Amino acid sequence: MVAAVLTVSDFSRITHLSVKTLRHYHHVGLLEPARVNTATGYRYYSVEQIPAAQVIRRLRDLQMPVADVKAVLTASDASARNALITAHLGKLETELAQTRDAVDSLRKLLQHPENATGIQRRSVPETTAAAVGQVVDRADVFAWWEGALGELHATVRAQGLAVTGPAGALFASELFQHDRGEVTVFIPADRPVRAIGRVVPAVIPGAELAVITHCGALSGADISYGTLGAYAMAHEISVDGPVREYYLRGPHDTPDPAAWMTEIGWPIFRADRAA
Repeated sequence: MVAAVLTVSDFSRITHLSVKTLRHYHHVGLLEPARVNTATGYRYYSVEQIPAAQVIRRLRDLQMPVADVKAVLTASDASARNALITAHLGKLETELAQTRDAVDSLRKLLQHPENATGIQRRSVPETTAAAVGQVVDRADVFAWWEGALGELHATVRAQGLAVTGPAGALFASELFQHDRGEVTVFIPADRPVRAIGRVVPAVIPGAELAVITHCGALSGADISYGTLGAYAMAHEISVDGPVREYYLRGPHDTPDPAAWMTEIGWPIFRADRAA
């Protein structure tokens, strides 16, 4: 039997791929016609190519790059093909979660949520601590922060140190201004930690702070930062120095970010302190 030959117009109607798209897929080697008339340039497809075209359309609807679609179609076996598709679906799920977080944060911003308690002024004393510090790109700061915090908790526990306060972090102004800056994550302890790996003993300096408590995931903390920073500027008490966070309830306490509670401290000048 001779396989049915379809014109590009017929193939387009059958597969719901436009003629322009079919031309592009031909040029990039993703879906080549069964035959091309060398005299006229007309392209013809076979009925057997319909399933491949349908798979391509669905993968492209899922935003899979052309090179990855080609790899799926030419995979040596089902396991290799499924691994490529699974990897792409995982990437889509991650992007979807990030989009949902951004949408949720925007809705909260537009609704002016009560996700932060009242602002207080506080004097924080100098503190002995185990710390991990590094210059970090802003895009990597959350993943780095999680790793450093986990390493600190493990080291403090292994060395039998008594924790004297909530874990915290110092964020240099350059991190926000230039998307790269020094970050120091620390856990206050009753005595100096023995240096091991990235963990070193440190003395966290005392500071005068305006403090706000942020409830929930840190992805929405920029709203609390905005409230706190505006307060410091409006009262003309803001001074240079790293912003602080204290994790009253964080990932070490619960895996649910919605249950996290973070104190954010903005460095200020305290004119109201008793002499």
